[in-house]
Amino acid sequence: MSRTIKRGSPPKRPTARRKVAVKRASTLDRIVGALPVSEAALKRLATWSILGAVGAVVVVAASWIGIPGMIGTALAESAGKAGFRVEQIEVTGLKRMDRMSVYAVALDQQSRAMPLVDLEAVRQKLLRYGWIADAHVSRRLPDTLLVHVVERTPAAVWQDNGQLTLIDASGVLLAPVEAHAIPDLPLVIGPGADRQEGAYQALLAAAPALRPKVRAATWIGNRRWDLTFATGETLALPQDGADRALVKFAELDGARALLGKGWKRFDMRDPRKLVARKPGADENHALADPGDGAQTEQTPSVAAGAAATSREEG
Repeated sequence: MSRTIKRGSPPKRPTARRKVAVKRASTLDRIVGALPVSEAALKRLATWSILGAVGAVVVVAASWIGIPGMIGTALAESAGKAGFRVEQIEVTGLKRMDRMSVYAVALDQQSRAMPLVDLEAVRQKLLRYGWIADAHVSRRLPDTLLVHVVERTPAAVWQDNGQLTLIDASGVLLAPVEAHAIPDLPLVIGPGADRQEGAYQALLAAAPALRPKVRAATWIGNRRWDLTFATGETLALPQDGADRALVKFAELDGARALLGKGWKRFDMRDPRKLVARKPGADENHALADPGDGAQTEQTPSVAAGAAATSREEG
């Protein structure tokens, strides 16, 4: 017996589904997505940064290998036209100096193309101002110059030939001062007194109890000090050992309250004694050290009257 076998289409097998790869966001993508700027803005910023860096490198390389400066300048100017041009100045550190003076120096450029700004030249110009002890100048791409200034601190007012000037502790001239606006600072008087500010501060430090009582100091003969107290008296100090003399005077004032007692002038140029004079008197008085148990005595022989005590003997 024969068997008939029907031929037909083979059974269809189920088609396997293709797996679609899921792209996972990288950490960088997540950070970028969290920024409050669009992706297009970030791309423009990246392009500007690259162009600026390339432009700066090209200018430096051109100078190094000897390509004419005109070509390097042209490349830098192209970078400026692409957006790398000084448009803003940010200044920090200023307390007393005029801010507009700093702006004027920073903008005083032959070209404002960022690669052509001479940062060291800007710094050196700023250091010409007495107020500025140091300065740091840098670029922040694409269009900002950063200027950080370290100011000097006023330490005294210097008076010379009727002119008043603020100075710092090393005697650097800072700025003129109007007579009606003198700050609460020590007053030093006379030619060369500005260069003695450091020594003067050291002198006052030797007798801190007297420091708040001193109103002014006059530099005499470019060699010694006369101190003027707030109570009106003047103290002539010696050329050598002025600090020791001032300490001695502080001790005497503490023992018998010399200041504010009607004396006009004290003279300690002779280290052996303190000589004093009252207003209108033709005679001086030698004031003994109270530690010696001596009394105040009138000694006309100490000096030949008021004219002799007021005259500087060099």
